[in-house]
Amino acid sequence: MNDLSFAVPLWVWAAVTVGIGVMLAVDLIAHRDNHVIGFREAAIWSSIWIAIGLGFGVILLLWQGGEVSSTYYAGYLIEKALSIDNVFVFALVFSFFAVPDAYQHKVLFWGVIGALAFRLVFIFIGAELLQVFFWTAYLFGAFLIWTGWKMAFSKDEEVHPDRNPVVRLVKKIIPTDPKFHGDKFFSHVNGRRVATLLFVVLVAIEATDLIFAVDSVAAVLAITTNTFLVWTANAFAVLGLRSLYFCLAGLLRRFQYLHYGLAVLLAFAGVKLILSETPVGKLPIPLTLGVIAVTITVSITWSLIATRNQPAEADGQPAETPAGTAGVHDEEPPTPHQPAATSTRDEGTP
Repeated sequence: MNDLSFAVPLWVWAAVTVGIGVMLAVDLIAHRDNHVIGFREAAIWSSIWIAIGLGFGVILLLWQGGEVSSTYYAGYLIEKALSIDNVFVFALVFSFFAVPDAYQHKVLFWGVIGALAFRLVFIFIGAELLQVFFWTAYLFGAFLIWTGWKMAFSKDEEVHPDRNPVVRLVKKIIPTDPKFHGDKFFSHVNGRRVATLLFVVLVAIEATDLIFAVDSVAAVLAITTNTFLVWTANAFAVLGLRSLYFCLAGLLRRFQYLHYGLAVLLAFAGVKLILSETPVGKLPIPLTLGVIAVTITVSITWSLIATRNQPAEADGQPAETPAGTAGVHDEEPPTPHQPAATSTRDEGTP
């Protein structure tokens, strides 16, 4: 598969990785007190993360030129758009398990670290497969088209976080107490070390993101198989996922048509990947950027216009957890019996 190729010294990989680690550390320190994150704070942090992601594209422009920078921006935009769908599932999981608002950021922080690790593995495996076996382009392309179709026409499919096979496996292997113990993932009950309900929530977040990582990485690989560009596009988009959640969680019901735009992007990425191994060849990056930008703009605008008379959650806060759960430390939350929420992507539950 013919693609962008440029030398990336080991020290550059190391510098980017260290930089990402420093940014994660800064974010952890800034939220070490487990305070409830409001819309204003989340918006400020989101602006910082977006500025960093866009700024890295400028660095690539000065270092390697316009084609490399444009390719990075295309991957960054499509990953950022797809990450909005992750927010739907995060809201679902937190609501289902009645997670107090103050602990949600900690779960998302460790969830993002897991997401970065999953994506790094998938990137190198996927890029190597596409480079060595040309037919994998058809396989990945068909997978993306199928995922787009599922996203467009399975919006009302029920999702049950507690039925996730990984969550059920963890409950069987690790002794688990069905209560929150403050912000702890593990605690001691009757002299026995057990996993808390917050750890189960973290597993649910990681398990669902594992499914999301497959189509997200495949979508960016459809744009380029350059591992450095795919990794940085994914990393800088995912870094701001926590702040994006707290910005958008209260507005999710207004994005009711966004899944159509995301479905179009996935299908477009699949077609692009398949065409790359035909006489048509790779589609121009300016065309790819244009399709991504127009699709995102149209789907969001369409959603906002159609739902303009629907009030958002107060102050843009995430949807409230059931009454009486905020700030709970050692009380067992009510068993989740609320109607199953829905997601625009298949969570992978049975």
